[in-house]
Amino acid sequence: MVFSLKVILFLSLLLLPVLKSSWVTLNNNGYDGIVIAINPNVPEDEKLIKIIKAMVTEASTYLFYATKRRAYFRNVSILIPMTWKSKPEYLMPKQESYDQADVIVADPSLKYGDDPYTLQYGQCGEKGQYIHFTPNFLSHSNLLIYGPRGRVFVHEWAHLRWGIFDEYNEDRPFYISRRNTIEATRCSTHITGANVVRNCKKSRCMTRPCRRDSKTGLYEANCVFIPNRSQIAKESIMFMQNLDSVTEFCTKKTHNTEAPNLHNKMCNHKSTWDIIMRSEDFQHLSPMTEIKSPPHPTFSLLRSKQRVVCLVLDKSGSMAAEDRLFRMNQAAELYLIQIIEKGSFVGMVTFDSRAQIQNNLTEITDDNTYQKITANLPQEPDGGTSICNGLKAGFQAISQSNQSTLGSEIILLTDGNDDQISSCFEEVKQSGAIIHTIALGPTAEKELETLSNMTRGHRFYAHNDINGLTDAFSRISSRSGSIFQQALQLESKALNIPKKKWVNGTVPVDSTVGNDTFFVVTWTIQKPEIILQSPKGKKYTTSNFKEDKLNIRSARLRIPGIAETGTWTYSLRNNHAKSQLLTITMTTRPKSPATLPVIATAHMNQNTARYPSPMIVYARVSQGFLPVLGINVTAVIENEDGHQVTLELWDNGAGADTVKNDGIYSRYFTDYRRNGRYSLKVHAQARKNTARLSLRQQQNKALYIPGYVENGTIIINPPKPEVKGKVTEAPIDNFSRLTSGGSFTVSGVPPNSNSSQAIPPGKITDLEAKFQGDHIQLSWTAPGKVLDKGRADSYIIRISKYFQDLQQDFDKAALINTSGLIPKAAGSVENFGFKPGYSKIENGTTFYIAIQATSEASLTSEVSNIAQATKFIPPPNPSSPDLGTSISAISLVIFGLAVISYIF
Repeated sequence: MVFSLKVILFLSLLLLPVLKSSWVTLNNNGYDGIVIAINPNVPEDEKLIKIIKAMVTEASTYLFYATKRRAYFRNVSILIPMTWKSKPEYLMPKQESYDQADVIVADPSLKYGDDPYTLQYGQCGEKGQYIHFTPNFLSHSNLLIYGPRGRVFVHEWAHLRWGIFDEYNEDRPFYISRRNTIEATRCSTHITGANVVRNCKKSRCMTRPCRRDSKTGLYEANCVFIPNRSQIAKESIMFMQNLDSVTEFCTKKTHNTEAPNLHNKMCNHKSTWDIIMRSEDFQHLSPMTEIKSPPHPTFSLLRSKQRVVCLVLDKSGSMAAEDRLFRMNQAAELYLIQIIEKGSFVGMVTFDSRAQIQNNLTEITDDNTYQKITANLPQEPDGGTSICNGLKAGFQAISQSNQSTLGSEIILLTDGNDDQISSCFEEVKQSGAIIHTIALGPTAEKELETLSNMTRGHRFYAHNDINGLTDAFSRISSRSGSIFQQALQLESKALNIPKKKWVNGTVPVDSTVGNDTFFVVTWTIQKPEIILQSPKGKKYTTSNFKEDKLNIRSARLRIPGIAETGTWTYSLRNNHAKSQLLTITMTTRPKSPATLPVIATAHMNQNTARYPSPMIVYARVSQGFLPVLGINVTAVIENEDGHQVTLELWDNGAGADTVKNDGIYSRYFTDYRRNGRYSLKVHAQARKNTARLSLRQQQNKALYIPGYVENGTIIINPPKPEVKGKVTEAPIDNFSRLTSGGSFTVSGVPPNSNSSQAIPPGKITDLEAKFQGDHIQLSWTAPGKVLDKGRADSYIIRISKYFQDLQQDFDKAALINTSGLIPKAAGSVENFGFKPGYSKIENGTTFYIAIQATSEASLTSEVSNIAQATKFIPPPNPSSPDLGTSISAISLVIFGLAVISYIF
């Protein structure tokens, strides 16, 4: 049972699709539907288009041979921003958009950040988010640093499409192998080179061989591996694709299982080719043995258009239940006044069993245009539900305004059932429109999400409260890639206030935002008393808040000018004789185009789950492309009963989190109470000056090559620009961000389900080992009883002199006594020490250690990453062995070790 469950969990992570809806398909060996989008802030430069075409064409041939004639790039769309001039050859996009492109071309947030990389934070085998190339990378000659652009593209495509990771490690560039040699972290080990330190003083630079560190036995900190220009090795593309000889991925025969790189950590020491061949692309695909080279890719040039949005709102009789119509109107009004970007065209349709166009498209220019649309929000619920009639009227409202439905957006909100919904699926496909769906309440049509899935739209579920609707509408922002007009949520809170009572709260407004800031209060019975105070003490009271004319129980204050930076405080008093529900929403926009705002985005790793397969919550917090660290990130997941689960998300590089301190906060979700829809909301908050901006380079990127060895001479490439003063982090303001992560659907949940009886503890992925005297000290992040939740029951630790013993047959390796080791709560740091007894431990002896966690239900985690500890006794006169030089020829076979252990 345990073994089978592990297989289920692994396959669920490996094969299920991630939420980001790339439409790339592999048909008859050719990739179709690839979108490369240029950011609106990139200055117009037609050369970029030519370079992109040349890069992809070169990459197609390289990919063809790298996949052993299985795949090439056939059809590629290049999405050109509206900021560039229109040309006859530029076509109109369908559902292609910048925010869902496979490749983006955008400036780095710092001048030194031109490394091509892939935003990738899923598990092994899961698709990445996007590839990022900068204009500088595309425009300048990078052959000596990264190799030909086509090869770089294939390196990044492997990250994006197949979910594999890099085979180098800049944090651990060297390790001691099982043969007791110092090796560069690489795949394959057949790639040869030299290990040198480069010292520069003013205009003079000297290169010398690396020396060994007297504490670690490895090379000194500044040592780098310089490859030979001429190589025989054909692999691997995920290490150094720039070498002329490298044309393949590492296979089972050539894979370096020992290398302490991210790929081995994430993919359980499987080769990159093994993972690629397990992907859905190649499950049933045969090589194209009949041709020598693939045909050249076909390119389409698409130019973005002005945003067109039509609200399609349900006013049927069921919307009378639980004030749904009121709540829909409150959220729709907020969207029209506070969220939608100026310059957009907006229309509105209402429907029951029939549909009516309330507003044809109107360009949003000022407050008067908002009011023309909000004035027509429905007031009386009545009739049945025909979703197709609503959609058809939405298409009509767009086309009657001389706009194309291609690439236009429809926000469809409904609470009702409609067994005829599938009758218009084909018409929806043909329209080319993007449908965002909001399911309101537990009875909303179950096939609703099919519309958003087939059109690349967002999908949301909202319980009956206003906050879920507000969060959903706030998430539907521009898809153009321009963030300076986008609205950001600072607060979204529901408060049940007893009669005649006050509640107080605070909201930080950071220095990156403050333009067009609104504070909105809604109520269920009677307007409360409101006091809002700025950081400098200016007070706004109830009389300053504008109440809507439609009697939808909301009042808003638009803060004049730029909202002050600092902590805003609010107080609300329920003046009614009964308790009532009040909600608070605060939105804002970036302060200026010159200031990059802090952004939070969230999603689940997949749209659907079947019990007991776990899901993963992801939240990314960044300023520009730089990650934000040291903050509190909390996810709230709500099911159709209104039951909420709160999860603190972690950026600790353990459990569901791939890389520590990369601004991606993650956690497993397994608390399935029932079948049906679940919604995700994430709150990212920095208080007490703990937030900091990471200036480190991205993970999962093409490796910068410091130089080459050619004919025995070391030729150094131009150095990468360094961060001034070698600063790796910078403090940033306190801030608050809220975002919706959309909805997902769960099935197969049995009555009275208990995840602790079905799901084992999480795999430990960050086990570290080192010698301290004659003892080995271990450290790792504690998993939980259920993946990363709760507390495991016990640990099983095994040790061997041979790496393969732990990798291939963990249960037969020597067992360490852990009777005194009591697991800590999930997420805690564990420390444990032991002394391998009896045998004298000689200089150069290497041990391999791995660990499992068990639960009370006798469920066992997967075997952890394999840690290595090498005994190193500093020599009297430190030497500097070259790569491959033996440290020690000592062999020590361990059978039935007696140990002395201690806990920290």
